[in-house]
Amino acid sequence: MEETRKVTKAAGTVGLATLLSRILGFVRDAVIAGLFGAGMSTDAFFVAFRIPNLLRRLFAEGALSIAFIPIFTEYLTLKGRREAFEFARSTLHLLALLLVFVCFIGMLLAPVIIFLIAPGFSESPEKFDLTVSLTRWMFPYIICICLVAVMMGVLNALGHFAAPALAPVFLNIAIIGSAFLIAPHMAVPVHGLAVGVLIGGALQMILQFPFLIREEFYFREKVVFFHSGVKKVGRLMLPAVFGAAVYQINILIGTLLASFLPEGSVSCLYYADRLVQFPLGLFAMATATAVMPSLSRQAAIGNYRELRDTFVHSMNLVFFITIPSMVGMMVLREPIVAMLFKRGAFDLQNTRLTASALLYYCLGLWAFSGVRIVVSTFYALQDTRTPVKMGIVSVVANVILGIILMGPLAHGGLALATSLASMLNLGLLVHALWERIGADRWRRVGLSFARSTVCACIMGAVIRCGLLFFEITIVKSGTAEIFMDTGICIICGIALYVLLSWLVKSPELAQIRLIIRRDKGVFSNE
Repeated sequence: MEETRKVTKAAGTVGLATLLSRILGFVRDAVIAGLFGAGMSTDAFFVAFRIPNLLRRLFAEGALSIAFIPIFTEYLTLKGRREAFEFARSTLHLLALLLVFVCFIGMLLAPVIIFLIAPGFSESPEKFDLTVSLTRWMFPYIICICLVAVMMGVLNALGHFAAPALAPVFLNIAIIGSAFLIAPHMAVPVHGLAVGVLIGGALQMILQFPFLIREEFYFREKVVFFHSGVKKVGRLMLPAVFGAAVYQINILIGTLLASFLPEGSVSCLYYADRLVQFPLGLFAMATATAVMPSLSRQAAIGNYRELRDTFVHSMNLVFFITIPSMVGMMVLREPIVAMLFKRGAFDLQNTRLTASALLYYCLGLWAFSGVRIVVSTFYALQDTRTPVKMGIVSVVANVILGIILMGPLAHGGLALATSLASMLNLGLLVHALWERIGADRWRRVGLSFARSTVCACIMGAVIRCGLLFFEITIVKSGTAEIFMDTGICIICGIALYVLLSWLVKSPELAQIRLIIRRDKGVFSNE
């Protein structure tokens, strides 16, 4: 109970910080949509930005964090801080050298990379050259963000979650500021956004320093290169690069296939994915970040009974919040897109195309979320092979489904293919983890999932009635009217879902209420 309380509290801390980051992220995307629309320059920027973003999620938020935290926690638990900090410093120094080399190679091979991930752009030399240029500008971002990942892993393992989770806020602020202050003065305005990405990466790294120093983690102390723990991280990380980021690889495949579709398809998929990332980052990623140190600590001391209970609690908590978010976004997809993006160069057609992609992405939101927790559990157990095997099947399925569905459904078919592939990935991972968790605990997960789904469906039906009552239409309604009426529908939907969960005596709701009562501020651990 104490461990699940810690996980829920930490998830709340990360969730609140992520909420601020996501809000600023929407402001950032709204600014980009308003200033640049959905055309050649945004297609080029989003493809170019997806490369360092993919590397960030593959290495920083994905493989590097998942491989580093269990080993660091093991050293911290069994050998003490001194040995753990020595291992962390060794990781940072070796990683910095490796990243400089990767950055140089990436900038050199930028044309090849763009041809591989967006081959359709080669039909327009101007668009292709712009994308290559933006890629070279933004590639150094990975140096900062991957080093930040190790620093965040150290802080998370020590019980600090808020400061690391707030780091993306600075990236969004930097890009928004650059859009207004730097872009207008550039020969090619969209290059200003690339400058903002670099500034944001540097700010994220600087933010971690005071908190590390407070824990007496100093960079100037002697470094042991090729620490034995680094070798273990390397062995875990190689397969984790693939297994931990299947969703991002599938999104990248969607971008590749969308480059063959009409102009603006890449941008519409990007904006829809950004909306899905809101609940995914706010709840699933927050819970996965919070639960990883606990699972790693329990695995390190061999306490598998508590590990199973922590896993079940995390899965139930994620589904409890993600499923109603999924239903609400599906019902309110057009008003939400219009409220956030429909202004300036982002017209009615862009709104409808983005809403279509959002619908199909939302169908897989529950699977995207569940995969994050299941994969974290495998890596806490230092099992890297299973997620890789299931991930390969998922990626192959995504390619096949994408090619089949992009014909009749255009870019919406690519979003649907990603959702179906994630459902398959989750199903395979659950099957592989079934015996380790135990049938009785899986029944608890299934019961919680069913309870949350029923409450969410009732909530969705009521929200749909609210749409008809307010007569919300993205054609006739103004932005202020859509914002107010949609806001009312969202607030009423949340209130109804909480009421229904209380009526069915949801344990997840009771746990959240208990923590709110005990801890007046979830940031108190900072």
